[in-house]
Amino acid sequence: MVISNRQFPSIYYQKFGSGPAIVLLHGFPESGVLWKDVWPALAEQYTVIVPDLPGSGKSARGNDAISIEALAGSVAAVLEAEQVDQALLAGHSMGGYIALAFAALYSSKLAGLSMVHSTAYADDEEKKNNRKKAIELIRKGGKEPFIKQMIPALFSPRTKETLPGIIERQVESGLKLEAESMIAYYQAMLERPDRIGLVANAAFPMQWIIGKDDSVISFTKGLQQCTLAYTNFVSVYNMCGHMSMLENKDGLVFDLLDFAAYCFWS
Repeated sequence: MVISNRQFPSIYYQKFGSGPAIVLLHGFPESGVLWKDVWPALAEQYTVIVPDLPGSGKSARGNDAISIEALAGSVAAVLEAEQVDQALLAGHSMGGYIALAFAALYSSKLAGLSMVHSTAYADDEEKKNNRKKAIELIRKGGKEPFIKQMIPALFSPRTKETLPGIIERQVESGLKLEAESMIAYYQAMLERPDRIGLVANAAFPMQWIIGKDDSVISFTKGLQQCTLAYTNFVSVYNMCGHMSMLENKDGLVFDLLDFAAYCFWS
């Protein structure tokens, strides 16, 4: 299905199942296909909505600069098109930043928020500088070496050793993303505000999925934020990096279903 709003000429999404709505938001440099091993089990009990965020997959980026808030607006447009009044949002990495922006802008539409290897903290100066360096590299034609270095670092040592094919496929997928979209996403991420205050005052339940071997969101920093909300579901996966939907699919499905049951049926 494809819709549009004032900023984005086309927003593509898939929908599966029936019942209360779960929205799966992918991270960078992915598309909605990232969740393909997760959505079938969720769709047995819920309506699962999986967008390609504008600039990824089959969704157009548009000509304007992208912000995390604008991407949250694209999610709201999908929910409006589907006449969904309230949904559980599960955001992976960058998708978590977008889910938090959605919570800030459309809190009444939120049944719960699952942060899958993501953080409410803004980038520190070191992270901002690293993003700026990556932007310059990509602008100079370095998209391929950037992706080939970045993607393997998302996975745990065990996954690198035992499932190298998964990493190769993610590299191939990442290379499909246009350089202009990569730059736009990185710029949006480094400009996003800190959302820790939002988490601490959240009136909705929150879930935190943490990989013990995550090199993007450190284990220590991940734990620091997962007790701030009034209601927290916390899962820590051993021998898992930043990509549990590929590294620990069964565990992630179980935990998402457990959280969804609390959000919709408790």
